[in-house]
Amino acid sequence: MYIKRNISWGIIMRFAWKNLIFFTLYAALLFSLYHILDWKHIDIPFQPLSVIGIAVAFYIGFKNSQSYDRFWEGRKIWGGIVNYSRTWANNVLSYVENDRAAQITLIYRQIAWINALRIQLRQPNSFSIKENRSVERMFDKHGERNPVCNGFDVLLDPKEVQDLENRKNVATHLIKNQALQLKSLLAEGKITEFDKQVFHNNLEEMYNLQGKCERIKNTPFPRQYAYFSTVFTWIFVLLLPLGLLNVFETQLAQLDEGNNWWYIVLMIFFSVLISWMFTTMEKVGSNSEDPFEGRINDVPMTALCRTIEIDLRDMLDEENLPEKTKPMHNILY
Repeated sequence: MYIKRNISWGIIMRFAWKNLIFFTLYAALLFSLYHILDWKHIDIPFQPLSVIGIAVAFYIGFKNSQSYDRFWEGRKIWGGIVNYSRTWANNVLSYVENDRAAQITLIYRQIAWINALRIQLRQPNSFSIKENRSVERMFDKHGERNPVCNGFDVLLDPKEVQDLENRKNVATHLIKNQALQLKSLLAEGKITEFDKQVFHNNLEEMYNLQGKCERIKNTPFPRQYAYFSTVFTWIFVLLLPLGLLNVFETQLAQLDEGNNWWYIVLMIFFSVLISWMFTTMEKVGSNSEDPFEGRINDVPMTALCRTIEIDLRDMLDEENLPEKTKPMHNILY
């Protein structure tokens, strides 16, 4: 999640430089063919082009609205994970009063669960967005492609870690292990049946939140909206310079030959500017489709996991708590 109020031009250019170069060369080529080689037949009326532009703008607006809804739902789900994690720790400390080791195990396993879920959600899939190489290099430096169980040795028993390494869905089995330990605590008389029911209600909600995350992760944004938004945008920006030839033709006819160059420069500038604006609006929606990829506009799960860890370990009255996650390049992961 980008946290600076104004997006830096360095970030903007990482996404835009290829398109800007293409738009400039493409517009310059068409205007050169029109004015230098006298290919007067390539211009088109601007009126139908303006209708296309309006339709594309509405289509992009719908796509961006729905993409933001996916991001905001993901953020609300992780807000629930934060709250229920704190509730879990509070219940553990309240109901499992005479077993410090069990308290630590149950709370540390909760910390392991949120981190396992985070890493699972950040694994790329077949419909993950692909950016140009300069953008991908930045995310590769900050990305999380490590195994799900990496770092669990400090949180869980080695035997449990070994078992989890062979599981397809580590987060699911961590919740299952919580339930199994509650069963043992009940058998030992360390919690009551009522306590166990309270815990299980909490675990049920954890599964619900995990399932909601997996639903967003495994359900791509409807391709008929995402794909045709891109297609229609590029049809518009490729036709745009041809329409601007017609727009500026009248002004050019009224000028002396020596002043033509200025209007040619303006045509190229406005062609590049409008094309960049439309492709940027389309790209904003595409980058919000999948809120768990660990990219610039996504839910900051790493920071949220660290916040939960700090809170839960502080509830255990531990010292030497980890520091909060700091943004990198103004991006909070």
